[in-house]
Amino acid sequence: MGFWDKLKAMLGGGGAPVTPPADDALTRRVEAAVVRRVTKMEAFEAILIAAEVCVDPADHTVKAFAEASAVVARLHDEGRFAALGYERTKLAGGNWLYHPRGYDLSTYRAAAVVNPSRPAVSTPTPPPGAAGRPPLATPPARTVPGAAPRPPAPARPRNPYAAADGILGLSAAELRKRALRINPYRTAWIGRVDTIPPQSDERTAIIDRGLILRGLLTEQQIVEIHRVGDLWLRHHEAAKLAATVATAAADRAVADLAAARAEKRAEKKRASAERARVRAEAILRRRHEDIVYLGVGVSRALADRRAHVEELVRRGLPVLAEPADVARAMGIPVPELRWLCFHAEATDKPHYAYFEIPKRSGGKRLLAAPQPRLAQAQAWVLHHVLEKLPTEDPAHGFIKGRSTLSCALPHVGKDLVVNLDLSDFFPTITFGRVRGVFRGLGYSPAVATVLALLCTEAPRTAVVFEGKRTWAAVGPRALPQGACTSPALSNQVAKKLDRRLLGMSRKHGYTYTRYADDLTLSSAKRTPSDLAMLLARVRHIVGEEGFVLHPRKGRIQRGAGRQTVTGIVVNDRPSVPREEVRRLRSILHHATTTGLAAQNRDGLPHFEAYLRGKIAYLHMIDPEKAAPMLAQLDAVVASGTSASSGG
Repeated sequence: MGFWDKLKAMLGGGGAPVTPPADDALTRRVEAAVVRRVTKMEAFEAILIAAEVCVDPADHTVKAFAEASAVVARLHDEGRFAALGYERTKLAGGNWLYHPRGYDLSTYRAAAVVNPSRPAVSTPTPPPGAAGRPPLATPPARTVPGAAPRPPAPARPRNPYAAADGILGLSAAELRKRALRINPYRTAWIGRVDTIPPQSDERTAIIDRGLILRGLLTEQQIVEIHRVGDLWLRHHEAAKLAATVATAAADRAVADLAAARAEKRAEKKRASAERARVRAEAILRRRHEDIVYLGVGVSRALADRRAHVEELVRRGLPVLAEPADVARAMGIPVPELRWLCFHAEATDKPHYAYFEIPKRSGGKRLLAAPQPRLAQAQAWVLHHVLEKLPTEDPAHGFIKGRSTLSCALPHVGKDLVVNLDLSDFFPTITFGRVRGVFRGLGYSPAVATVLALLCTEAPRTAVVFEGKRTWAAVGPRALPQGACTSPALSNQVAKKLDRRLLGMSRKHGYTYTRYADDLTLSSAKRTPSDLAMLLARVRHIVGEEGFVLHPRKGRIQRGAGRQTVTGIVVNDRPSVPREEVRRLRSILHHATTTGLAAQNRDGLPHFEAYLRGKIAYLHMIDPEKAAPMLAQLDAVVASGTSASSGG
């Protein structure tokens, strides 16, 4: 059975139909060849496509051609050709012709395809004397599908020099004549500029032999050229495949990179959220356990927790190093201590109640009474810290065992008594000076700041804005008049002032005492010559210690007139002014007949307690005068005439 008979049988003409192979590479090559034909609107047979794609000499078998032709048939069965406007028609020889719709079949000429059953190259034995000449290949025979097989040529002697036996000695004209017998438009490689035609192509074989015969190329070079061409046919899509693979790999790499970046961003967000959570927990914990900020201008020392423990122990003071220690010592939580200490420039709920009282010298004095919770904290500071501190001998105000009487006694019987007054005594002792007092005791800057904020307050005024009343600070924080800690702190701040004035007074023969903001100097000299110098020196010392003398409250009292110190007459002996004693006697005398209520002409509340206080003050200074007055008041009260006295 010949080649065509075997091929027809395998394609379904005389045996079982051929199943298209699962070779994806063969399918892609067939599809590419079909697309090239369809693009040019050419008519073609499946065998032409098979000859075009089976470029490897190892594929030149009936089975390979049948598999490639079966792929073409399968593409037709899948409707690929119909979609491209192609149809097929069976030729007289039994082959299928694939052509555009409306194609004139009479113009089609059967294709010439090399018979793969015959060897494509034969190497004749070189004649004597031809050693060293390259072996030549015999051009393959041509067959026409559907035509009767050509009868074999009669055997004849092999003469490599005979023109009829081969093409070794063909001239250029003879090569051209032989080539003209080939229809180049019916070959599988006409018009192909993308590859080197294989040696199985008759036209290519003639060209190869012409190149060899004319010495342009050697046989080895021709073989190498076609080897490269075969490799190109097999691998020419490798660059595109590599580019496709590289593109896919790049896309995957970009996607992986984007995913990694997204994961990194997500991880950063998670880490940031975790840091924020930890920070929020730390802030919340710190708000419950520590104080790091208490307002503008007062918080810079809160980070310093270094306390002088030995000094605190020596003084017998509570050892406090951190704000939390202060809260534990006071028995209050840290948030409450922060609220009591916080300095606000404006607040709708101040820690003090503000009210005014008339001054004895005229005008009004602004008092600030602390709210109960702040008053308790200030009382702890007073009892556990301030009351344990020593004071200077000249100071007599707000000290246990001392009074206005003890302040006046050193000046009794003196020829010259000088009274001076410090202007704005408490407001002059600001927050910074109070903090310095606590730091000087050995407390850390943080604890000193907390204690100073508890004991000071800024002067405030009520401001109404958008219908809401707010208390706005109008000055720096200082000692408020009304806090229990202010007198004791003023004595601590004025300690250096007392020491300097005491030393200067003793040097010039004067006696010096101080009761709060009242300074008193006395001398046994009737007309001291250094009085002007003394007053100037006092003014300088007071200024250097951060205070100011009141310009209108200084008095120079000589022995010829009444001399008073802290309201007590000190000319010969300490006594209450005569007019005060007479007023008390008059009230008690008339109360025996009219009752106490009738004598309360100023409408004072608790009038009886008021009288007892006056009598007690008189008893401290002059017991002889106070004793009968107290007995008379008790008699008036016992008689029942004070039932409507308001007390």
